[in-house]
Amino acid sequence: QVQLVESGGGLVQAGDSLRLSCTASARTFSSYAMGWFRQTPGKEREFVAAINWNGGRTFYADSREGRFTISRDNAKNTMYLQMNSLKSEDTAVYYCAARRTTMMAATASNYDYWGQGTQVTVSS
Repeated sequence: QVQLVESGGGLVQAGDSLRLSCTASARTFSSYAMGWFRQTPGKEREFVAAINWNGGRTFYADSREGRFTISRDNAKNTMYLQMNSLKSEDTAVYYCAARRTTMMAATASNYDYWGQGTQVTVSS
């Protein structure tokens, strides 16, 4: 069982930056590919970005590439999402997820473990 805890969300203004963190309890964190998703009320969970086991490969939803950067530090059991030039439409609950494989995925159903989410609110 892997426990994931997100942090770093908050209320910011449009154009600001935030860095989200996701810390995992897994003893073998490097065995897991990781991802970030987000969700707004009444909508399905939406893919944001994914990263493979060692951070050597990343993948982004088209609309986030260039503004968002996913990374990980396996020595700290932590994954990050750097979000720049935030827009009001980025407002959502952001979730981190882990899957029991070293390869990335962009579909929520491919992930085995989820955090509780952290709220990001961008005011315009």
